[in-house]
Amino acid sequence: MKRVLLCVAYDGTAYAGWQVQKNAVTVEGELNKALSDLCKETIEVIGASRTDAGVHSLSSMCVFDTNMRMPAEKFSFALNTKLPDDIRVVWSKEVNENFHPRHCSTEKTYEYHIYNADFMPPTKRLYAYQERRELNIEAMKEASKYLVGEHDFKSFCSAESTAETTVRTITDIDVFKDGEEVVISVSGNGFLYNQVRIIAGTLMWVGLGVRKPEDVKDMLEALDRSASGPTAPAHGLLLKSFKFLEEEGLKP
Repeated sequence: MKRVLLCVAYDGTAYAGWQVQKNAVTVEGELNKALSDLCKETIEVIGASRTDAGVHSLSSMCVFDTNMRMPAEKFSFALNTKLPDDIRVVWSKEVNENFHPRHCSTEKTYEYHIYNADFMPPTKRLYAYQERRELNIEAMKEASKYLVGEHDFKSFCSAESTAETTVRTITDIDVFKDGEEVVISVSGNGFLYNQVRIIAGTLMWVGLGVRKPEDVKDMLEALDRSASGPTAPAHGLLLKSFKFLEEEGLKP
């Protein structure tokens, strides 16, 4: 028996999120089906994190156990012949049999893409939210500074969250222009349900002049979801990168 770590990229448009659900097509479900077919045994992956319906990823991590003798680094190639075209295994490697992707220090970087122009190219419509009104990038940058560090992000968490604590650490936020797109990049050690999408919606409020940059400090202190901005639509969100910060367990 060996444990294999997969890095998975996907277009989330057609999926009801990462996590397996009854009567819904999910990324995790497609991976389980492809792996079980390939290995000729029942396989259920363990994901490092989850994404909501419509959210995209370039770097989702999961592990699985198998008795198959195929070298771990070959699983990515074999799986990609069985997976739908909108899911790809970027790489695969063997890890320690006790390695658990949710029980180690990590840093994730999400990007929220806003197409800030009157005309949305058809090729962008599934991967960016359109805002026709001009956004004030400098105001959004100033507002984002209040969110960096360890805070109680209860105001930036969905009321549906079941997290034991709403304290999280954001290590970096950047807001920048890339052509017609405004990109909000958020890095941290873990995120609450809808946290990045609420941050994006709040910063868009600031960019549109609905709220002032310094209001974000008051939103944090309110510890009340109703104090912050709207939850931005899912399709503009991308899990850009996922890093394990400790080498322990990553070697078999």
